Amino acid sequence: MILSIPWLIIAIILYNLIAFSSSWPAPGTPGTTNVFNEPLVSFDLISGANWALTVGDLVTIITLVLLFIELIKATRTGGSSIVDHAFSMVLFMICGIEFLTVRQAATSEFFFILVVTLIDVVAGFSITIRGARRDFGMGGVHD
Repeated sequence: MILSIPWLIIAIILYNLIAFSSSWPAPGTPGTTNVFNEPLVSFDLISGANWALTVGDLVTIITLVLLFIELIKATRTGGSSIVDHAFSMVLFMICGIEFLTVRQAATSEFFFILVVTLIDVVAGFSITIRGARRDFGMGGVHD
């Protein structure tokens, strides 16, 4: 049952920890920045450009890695995959509600997490249906 919990919840918890533990700018306050735009580290590239990895970039990278894990989990068959898909759908709905109702979640980074949870739901059901069709098609062939 614990394996059925969507790993994308880690990205949402990480986002919320960062957003709610930082001093969030009041709307319309001049000179304040979103904490997710703060650079963590910067690199001078061969081209002469300077590239900075921001907090939002790191959250996005972690979210993509967790999406990859979720897609691998979606290839499982059995009763636990149905529970996994149901939890993914609930997580997507919670993200949607949070995005619409919580000021700290009204950022591009959280919208990206919301879209990734939607992709997880759609991909999970699609992969499961595709696998079931293949299994059903192979089961009827007898030589």
